[in-house]
Amino acid sequence: MAATAISKAPPERFKGLSESLSEIQERVRQASSPSSNPTLVAVSKYKPASDILACYECGQRDFGENYVNELEEKARQLPGDIRWHFIGTLQSNKSKTLAMIPNVFTVQTVTSTKAANALNKSLPPERTTPLNVMLQVNTSGEDAKSGLPAIASAESASSSELVQLAHCIITSCPKLYLHGLMTIGSLKESTASDEQPNEDFETLKRTRDFLEQVLRQDPTSGSNWGVDGKLLLSMGMSSDFEVALKGGSDIVRVGTGIFGARPPKEHTDSERDVT
Repeated sequence: MAATAISKAPPERFKGLSESLSEIQERVRQASSPSSNPTLVAVSKYKPASDILACYECGQRDFGENYVNELEEKARQLPGDIRWHFIGTLQSNKSKTLAMIPNVFTVQTVTSTKAANALNKSLPPERTTPLNVMLQVNTSGEDAKSGLPAIASAESASSSELVQLAHCIITSCPKLYLHGLMTIGSLKESTASDEQPNEDFETLKRTRDFLEQVLRQDPTSGSNWGVDGKLLLSMGMSSDFEVALKGGSDIVRVGTGIFGARPPKEHTDSERDVT
């Protein structure tokens, strides 16, 4: 996809974004174990393409958007080697539009076989690599949040909705690749020095372990999932990404920490921001 010419951020804005991005990248590095290489997704919803281009010019390649139409518009304007992560509520009727964006790298919020099948069906034949998908888990059990229930125990894992969806993707959606699990979790103000683990993060890790156990025991699942035999975890946002990284997160989603405060929300969305 060829990028459309866009206005660049003013020098002061570029400088501010560069400094904020560098600070977050350093905090990610400090909070991560030496052997890990986590992905920082810069969540750019409501922000202009010029802000994204500024961060791109500073070396950032992974960006997250919550709304399909906004993502589609920005992808048309910006460089084609950006890795877009869709992190908003996935509606099946938007799957075709989303799937047609060439450089969508991961859809982190799959919660149903209907949505998975719609994505798989809509991916164009010219796409040469599978689309990464993550299953969203409602680790806090809040009614206002999207996501499948966490797996409570090894005994209940095989009959869970999460396992059934994972099995569908692996066996029936050849154009998709099961990358891992994602959670929003409850809003908990945290710092990197907190001693107490975040229970939502611990719940996602346990759920990942139960799911991996089922997949390894299922001969129809093969090894066509995860990275090096491990399902990745996307957890942690601007307020708690350091705690998430210390807890083993592979992907963190940071918006306000990089781009600053957002304008008033115009979209109808019952969930809190996923950044």
